[in-house]
Formats: sequence, structure tokens, C-alpha cells
Amino acid sequence: MSEQSEHPGTTRRRLRRRNSSLLILAVGILVFGAAAGALSYALRPVTLTIAVGPTGSDDIKLIQGFAQAFARDGSAVRLKPVPTQGAAESIALFTANKVDLAVVRGDLSLPASAESVAVLRKNVVVLWAPSGGKGKQRPAKIKSIDDLAGHKVGVIGSTQANVTLLRVILTESGVNPDKVAVSQFAVNKAADLARDPSLDAYMTVGPLNSKVTADAIAATAAARGEPKFIPIEVSEAIAQKHPLYASEEIAGSIFSSSPARPEDKVETVSVNHLIIAQHNLHEATVGTLDRQLFTQRLQVARDLPAAAKIEKPDTDKDAALPAHQGAAAYIDGTERTFLEKYSDYIWGGILLISGFGSAGAWLRHHMKRDEREQYITHRDNLLTLISRVRSAETPEQLAAMQGDADALLREALDCYDDGAIEEGDLSAIGLTLEQFHHAVSDRRAVISGDRTGLPRMRTG
Repeated sequence: MSEQSEHPGTTRRRLRRRNSSLLILAVGILVFGAAAGALSYALRPVTLTIAVGPTGSDDIKLIQGFAQAFARDGSAVRLKPVPTQGAAESIALFTANKVDLAVVRGDLSLPASAESVAVLRKNVVVLWAPSGGKGKQRPAKIKSIDDLAGHKVGVIGSTQANVTLLRVILTESGVNPDKVAVSQFAVNKAADLARDPSLDAYMTVGPLNSKVTADAIAATAAARGEPKFIPIEVSEAIAQKHPLYASEEIAGSIFSSSPARPEDKVETVSVNHLIIAQHNLHEATVGTLDRQLFTQRLQVARDLPAAAKIEKPDTDKDAALPAHQGAAAYIDGTERTFLEKYSDYIWGGILLISGFGSAGAWLRHHMKRDEREQYITHRDNLLTLISRVRSAETPEQLAAMQGDADALLREALDCYDDGAIEEGDLSAIGLTLEQFHHAVSDRRAVISGDRTGLPRMRTG
């Protein structure tokens, strides 16, 4: 065998090695791409749709403010407002599972799947009666809720929930609600409310800093004299019997300081205006949303002061409207850590990688089976060479056999480099090759002795 020529087996192995390298590279690129895709999918922001209305209201401005803040900061959870005509349409979309979230009043008829995420504000009931004045029609003297029987109340807001709340207040105060007439006015009709001479009292339901309430009080004061604010003295009883409502106080001078409106604090009832979520919305998503809301509310409040009023929902298990488990976990500090959340996935990934490793080892062994068979052939050929050495007659024959042995050694080393054989197999080749060289040395000495006339040395 010529030392300059390459053994055909070596050429084949180099081709297989190149193909194997290309295959490993392709698999590596595929695995990297899959991992990058999985990471990108896991880290993508979650967009939640939220029904809110009516268009142009403070509610929709507030939700849009948070949506913009979340997008600007690259938050993990984003909001996509879905404008509606009001609470009724928002609840209808929520009930039909067409949105993930909705902004509603807590005393509305909500589906069983609704759970609270955050309290946007507290809506308080403001009841007042005109005092009359010089040159004005003398109104009925109404100083308390008991005096409303046989009279008419003008209610700001077209929602039936306001009328329902008034009837609850009347009932718990011992007044037959059927004996109190009600007339509803749109929120932008405060002037009509003030000019209506048939009204003996007025009612609004909204935040204490509501412009609607302030404008209605100012309009009625201008038309029919300074307001007499009517306390709801049974507010505690109402809160006990109707958990959706709470007892509140209206601070003195909150609507006006000069003149003071009201002159002193007034007992009343409140109802939460909140964000609700579907029960099946992922716990981690809602927890992250709550964290973002309470972390960024002061930032949003720079442009929308109402954002500072956002409060955490009631997480008690017996709450009238239960908090979503994600919100409760965030508020109560019971959120699971990263390892707690994903330990199952981590262990599953480790087992999967282990399985891939075992499969890869088997595949590698399977792909190298031809080279291992060749190694066994080379080892047997080397043993055959040792037998042939003992019958060699010339130094040239020995030299040719040494060339063959060198070629077999190179191929064995190639097999080792390819991973087809282990270090122990290579050691076996080394021992065999050592025996071969001893045999060559002994045979060369014998051949040299024959040529010089010396007696042959016995070998083996």
C-alpha cells in the first residue's frame, strides 16, 4: 500500500464525518430556532380586551390612559379598550365572552363568571332637597328620608341601577318606595333637572369629585335655593343586608367651600365601580395586570387624577363579589415564585432533554455502527499481519506490512475521533500494534541473520 495514497475507508469516513457535521449543524440550528421561538412566545405581551363606556366618559379616558401607559412602558400585559354605549352593553359583551374585562358598577346584574380585579372608584349617593328663597316657589320641607313619602325625586343618570338603589334606601329607612315618584335625567341635563318645579328632592350616584354632581348641585341652588343634604342614617344596616353597598361619609364643604356644601359631614351609601375579569382568565395574567395598575396609577394620575383613586378589591372569601385569584394572590402576597410556577415545566424539560440525550446517543451509536464494524475488521487484520510477519522472507515484505499496519492505525484513530470506538478499544489496538512491532523486529533479525550466515534465533 502506498503511503501517499489514501485508504478508501478513510475517504468514506471523512465524507461521513462531513455529512454528520452538517447534520449536527442543521439540528443545532433547528433546536436554536425552536428555543428562540418558544422564548419569544413565552415573553410576548398579553393583550386583554376591556369593555368600557360610554364614549367620551371619564371611565373610557381612564382605561385609555392606562392602555397607553402600559404600551409605552412595554408592559407584559396590555389593554385594548372596547368602547360601548354604557354598562349594559359592557356586561352583555362580557357575558358573551367577547371581552376579557369590563368596567361596571358592582350592584349591576353580573354573570357568575365575573370576579373583581380593581376598584376604580367609590360611587356615593348624594341626596339633597332645595331650600327655596325669596321670589322662588316654596318647596316641600324635606329634612330627612322619611319626608320623601308622597313626593318626587329627580335622579341623575338613566341607569335603572340608580332607581334600584334609591328603593333600597327608602325600604331600609321605613319608607314605602311605591309612595315616592321618580323622574330620571341624563347626566348632561342638570339644567332641566333644576328647572323642573315638580321635583322635591334630587339624587346622584358618582364619585365625590364628580363634575356631574357638582354641576347639578350648583344648578339647583341657583334655581331653587341652597341645598339641604339628606343623610342616609341607615347606611350601616344597608351595608349589612346588602353587601354590594358600603357605608360612607360625605365630608363637609366637599362640593363647595363658599358657601359650604354640605355644612357638615353627611352619612350616605356607596357602591364600587370596578374592573371585572372572567373567572377563567389566567391567574398570572391578572396578578401582573394588578401589579401594573397599582404601580403605574400615580404616573397616569398626572394626566388623569381619577387614576389615584384606584383601590384594591376585597379579597375575603365571603365578599359579595369575589376577587379574582390572580388579584388576590398579588394583594395578599401569596403569588407563587418562578420556581413554584414552573417547577413542573423545568423538571419536564430536564427529563425531555435527558430523553433527547439518550436518543441522540443511540442514534449516534447507530450511525457509527459501520465504523465500529470496520474497527473490528482492522483489529482482526492487524492480528493477521502478525501471523504474516512470521512468514515474511524479505525486508521489503516487512516494510509493506508496516505500511499496512500504519494505515490500519490511522483508520482506528479516525474511528476514535468520530466517536465510533471508545478509549478502551483504542488501547486494544495499541497492544496489538505493539505485538506487531515486536514480531517485525524479531522477523527482521531472523532475515538479517540468514543473509549474514549467522544461525537463526528461535522466536516465539
